[in-house]
Amino acid sequence: MTKDMTTGSPWKIIIFFSIPILLGNLFQQFYNMVDAIIVGQFLGEDALAAVGCTGSIMFLVLGFAMGIAQGFGILISHAFGAKDEERLKHYVAVSLILGFISSLLITALTITLSKNLLLFMKTPENILDMANSYITVIYAGTIATMAFNITSSILRGVGDSKTPLYFLVLSSILNILLDLFFIVILHTGPEGAAYATVIAQGLSALFCFLYMFTRFEILKLNRKDFYLDYKSSVELLSIGIPMSINYSVTAIGVMILQGAVNVFGSSAVAAIAAASKVETLATQTMPTLGTTMSTYCGQNLGAKKYDRIFDGMKKAFFLVLAISVLGAIISAGFGKYIVCWFLSEPSELVLDYATTYLHTVSWFFIPLAMIFLYRSALQGLDQTLVPVMSGILELVFRFLVITFCLTPFGYTAVCYASPAAWIGAGFPLLITYLLWKRKIQLQQISEN
Repeated sequence: MTKDMTTGSPWKIIIFFSIPILLGNLFQQFYNMVDAIIVGQFLGEDALAAVGCTGSIMFLVLGFAMGIAQGFGILISHAFGAKDEERLKHYVAVSLILGFISSLLITALTITLSKNLLLFMKTPENILDMANSYITVIYAGTIATMAFNITSSILRGVGDSKTPLYFLVLSSILNILLDLFFIVILHTGPEGAAYATVIAQGLSALFCFLYMFTRFEILKLNRKDFYLDYKSSVELLSIGIPMSINYSVTAIGVMILQGAVNVFGSSAVAAIAAASKVETLATQTMPTLGTTMSTYCGQNLGAKKYDRIFDGMKKAFFLVLAISVLGAIISAGFGKYIVCWFLSEPSELVLDYATTYLHTVSWFFIPLAMIFLYRSALQGLDQTLVPVMSGILELVFRFLVITFCLTPFGYTAVCYASPAAWIGAGFPLLITYLLWKRKIQLQQISEN
């Protein structure tokens, strides 16, 4: 059930490992879209705007959980690639302990600050209370989000990308059913969608824990594995925290962007909420490939198989070009029709805002794909500094465009803020990988 990525054809390994992750991500986006569709169709434009405007501050927490979990998974992949079972089991145990502690701290902090964050982003008054009710429930369920991400990262670290897919499908189905139950039957309002998300993730995480520890021999932990030592904690956090900070910095940049959108009123907020779903759907292959290459590079680094890393990354680069073109076709060609799924009678203003945004960002999917590929690969290669700096560059470029271009150019500045951030962050990551590759090749020459 595990997969050793240090042997065999890189093409086959990358593609077949990516497929379950892609299907899982698509299912996750599918139920996120259904979430928005149910809210928009049954509760109206304002409710959709209320849920949509929380996306950036929700990602502030979700991204932290994803980042720290992926960081833990990278060290687990190193231990797996090095065939060090004792160290692997201890990393898994410490990951669970640290994940639990960090989720409690995050929950306490975010629930306290939720309304202030919405006010900071200039959330329209008519949707403020609905947005706060929704995000407070999401923040209260941080432990479920963290648990689900950590279990998935542990399994991917040992080369299993299928089991997380199965439980993500289960979570998706549960989420949709609970959405209908809370919103249509109980009439709870937008917060019902948040209850559905938290409960579905919590149950799926619990089932995944039980399955993982009973069916995977290499992951059957003993009491001796559960001790919180300084060395392992520092090793895990030294990768997990930079990755989580990276996600969080990106989320802050999106918050700045959302604040600019909010200035144009709830119609623009609803339009961007729907358009963002389309963009995420169209670009879903990009984080999929990034996750795959993080594990691939991590295992081969642990096994010291550098030539396999070079070969795999070369093939992944050509995949990036192909999936960028495909994503642009979906976003620009079909985006308008997908936006109509979210609202029963979208106004011309909403459609105009949404299609303008999608047509603009679609031209810049190649640098976005480079960010996902090279940032994840560098993290898998223990090169954590530049990926964090790239996240800061994203933030800076978004901030500069919004600050200096919003007044003279209006909504057009909103549409170009993300592309500017992608260009500013993507190319430094590519250059950093090429420099690392050159350094290793010189070391190989000197050793021979």
